[in-house]
This record gives sequence, structure tokens and C-alpha cells, in this order.
Amino acid sequence: MSAVYKRIKLILLVIALMTTSGLVQSAQAAEGADSTKAFNASEVILHHVLDDHIWHFFDGHYGTWYLPIIVYTKERGLESFSSHHFYNENHEVVPYNGYKLEHNHIYLEATGEQVLDLSITKNVATLFINAIILLLVFTAVARGYKKNAGKAPKGIQALIEPIIVFVRDEVVKPNVGPKYEKFLPYLLTLFFFILFGNLLGLLPGASNLTGNIAVTATLAIGTFLITNLSGNASYWGHIFWTPGVPLPLRIIILPVEILGIFTKPISLAVRLFVAITAGHIVLLSLICLVFVFGSVYVGIGSSLIVMFINLIELLVAGIQAYVFTLFSSLYIGMAVAEHHHDDHH
Repeated sequence: MSAVYKRIKLILLVIALMTTSGLVQSAQAAEGADSTKAFNASEVILHHVLDDHIWHFFDGHYGTWYLPIIVYTKERGLESFSSHHFYNENHEVVPYNGYKLEHNHIYLEATGEQVLDLSITKNVATLFINAIILLLVFTAVARGYKKNAGKAPKGIQALIEPIIVFVRDEVVKPNVGPKYEKFLPYLLTLFFFILFGNLLGLLPGASNLTGNIAVTATLAIGTFLITNLSGNASYWGHIFWTPGVPLPLRIIILPVEILGIFTKPISLAVRLFVAITAGHIVLLSLICLVFVFGSVYVGIGSSLIVMFINLIELLVAGIQAYVFTLFSSLYIGMAVAEHHHDDHH
């Protein structure tokens, strides 16, 4: 196991170095895009945090991936084309085929009406990449279990197995209870999806997948649906007819309990969204200090701090996946637990 831990430390260090280098290069590209324009730190930060119809890796024509645009209108139906058409040779936004792109929203040029945008944006592309990586990794782990049946795990199986066992025995089983096996596949998928998404977001040029409120809200809605659809009579009884509470207090407690059904997934979505986005903003803000002050000493100090915070961000990536899975397990466990109340005279 010591060899595995050494590999993990080496991988984390390489990711930290790559991320710091990538952030510096991206900020330099943003600064050099228009030499006559003053450096705008807010613009650079928002460009990396928000979703986009293009994926910019580094400065230059070949450093940009133009993603497919898919739009639908009642008059024209479904249309698709490359986002490259929205940009001229100077990388200025221009209308194309009756459509215009403003602040990452697509409108009809004639009426200004916003269209139904089904495009493959940067976050959507990262979502597909994340899913493909998950499939490849766990297919390899499954093959390892078949090949090394009854033997000590090797390779990627040795890396993933302790994490699976930890999530099962320390997170899911204690919080869900005896029925944990029914919900284990979902909770493991949730954990690794968030973990891999967080780590992908720290790579150079990557998108802010788990820092997108739409993504975190979708994950939270999944937990919300599973929790409430699996809720037993005891769970709903505690919400609508809390035992052991005088009738006048039930009038006050009932709306609070109903509100609590919806605040739980909201807290899940907002917690992950805020934690990941805030980390990216802090890193980018420190990098931008180099170009704001234009000082070598500021650059050296900023780079050292970024390296330290970037290592913390790697830790946060795992912690946020753990916290989201932990609370999801807790909510599901509360819904499926059997409560027995004694009558007190």
C-alpha cells in the first residue's frame, strides 16, 4: 500500500504544478489578447468560472476548441453549426445566419428573442469526458476483480478499492443502515462523479463543472427524489404528524418540516457550487495579481501561495465529494429508518 500512496502523492503534485502553470498561461493569453486594452482581472476570472460556447486552452488559433451550437426555434426548427461562425479573424463576436451571441446567450438577430439553446458547451463537454473516464476506470477495475479473483488487487484496482471500501463502510453503511446495499451503487456513483469532476476542474484549461449550479442542482435533485420516493410511513409520519408533540405545536412544526424537505437538496447544491467556485476564484485572483502589479517579487510570492492553495484545493476536491455523499446517505437513511416509539403514561 505504501507504493500506492507514493504514486498518489506524485500524481497530486504533478496536477498541482500543471494547474499553476496552466492558470498562468491562461492569464497571460488573456492579457496578450489585446495589448491596447488594460488587464481586466474580473474578466479573466469570470471567463474561467462561467460556462462558454468555446473552450479556450491557450493563446492562438489552435488553442481554442469551437464547440457545436444546437438551437431550436418554432419558425426555423432545429439547427446546428460550429461556434466558430460567431467569431471573426480578430476573435470578435459577430452575428451568423440570423443568430447573435451575447453574454453566452443566443438570440434571434431580427427580433432579439432568446432561442432554446441545446448546445454542447464547455461544461457539457466536460460532463461527457467525466462520464467516459468513469466508465473506463471502473471497467478496468471490474476486469481486475475478475482477473485477480482471490488475489491481492493490482494496478488501478489497488487504487480504487480502498476508496470504495471507505465510502461503503464509513459513509453509506453507518448512515443508511441495514438497507444500505440498495442505495450503495447510486451513492458510489455520486461520490466518484463529484471527485473526478472536482479533479478535472483543477487541470489546466479545464472547465468549472462541479462549480456550475445546474450540475450540482441536478445531483441534489437525484438525492431528493431517491430520498422521498424511498421514504416509509414512519418518515412521512414524522413530517406530517410528528409524534409526541402537542397539537398546537404541530401547526407550527408542520410547515417547518415540509420546508425542510426542500432545503436539504438546496443546501447540497449550494454547498458544492460555492466551495468549488470560491476555490477557483481565489486561485485565479492570486494569479491575476502578477499582471495587475507587474512585479517579479509579487509573481514569486503569488506563485508560492498558489502552489500551496492548489494542494489544498486537491484536498477540498475529495472533501466535497465526501460531504455530498455523506449528507445524501444521511437523508436517505432518515427516510428508510424504522422508528419505534414507546407510549408514556
